[in-house]
Amino acid sequence: MGTFLSWNCRGIWSKLQDLKGLINYFQTVCIGLQETFLSFNNPLKLRDYNSVKKDADTGSNHSGGVNILTSNLYPITPLTLHTSLQAVAGQAHARTSVTACSVYLPPHDVISQQDLYTLLDQLPTSFILLDDFNVHSISWGSDVTNSHGRQIERLISNNGLCLLNKDEKTYFHKPTRTFLQSRFGHLYSYTSTVAEFHR
Repeated sequence: MGTFLSWNCRGIWSKLQDLKGLINYFQTVCIGLQETFLSFNNPLKLRDYNSVKKDADTGSNHSGGVNILTSNLYPITPLTLHTSLQAVAGQAHARTSVTACSVYLPPHDVISQQDLYTLLDQLPTSFILLDDFNVHSISWGSDVTNSHGRQIERLISNNGLCLLNKDEKTYFHKPTRTFLQSRFGHLYSYTSTVAEFHR
């Protein structure tokens, strides 16, 4: 199928050259972006890529927002999601169809378990979550488990999901000069096509 990539870009406009470099290096089929900081009237347009986005409902261009970019080689059908979460999804069509969903959960927001289940219920099988959940769990290499980490652990175990990210530190927190396991990684529903996906 090809490469799926997830990136919390913390503002895409200042990182367009980085994004183009990632696309060229990984030859991506699909990219899930989090914290794009895009506004309603400011869509992301990239040559040879389709874009589906959801802006943050904060009223600020300097927080949140999610986007899915898919190569023009793989047609995408945007999905309408009924959720208050920062999430956007589209079904990419290649040899098989896979739904990619980009999700951003701000670190201090209170998220209900039901909101997470409702999001998953709207995604067709097969799906991959390209996300920044801002969670910590010893299950995926953090030193501690926080309440959001326990929520995602339940989401995985109760829905037959598979964690695909590696046991690596993903974010350097400058004020404390520590590395964090703050980004969750990817989930994928079990199907016969799981071996076709590469990180």
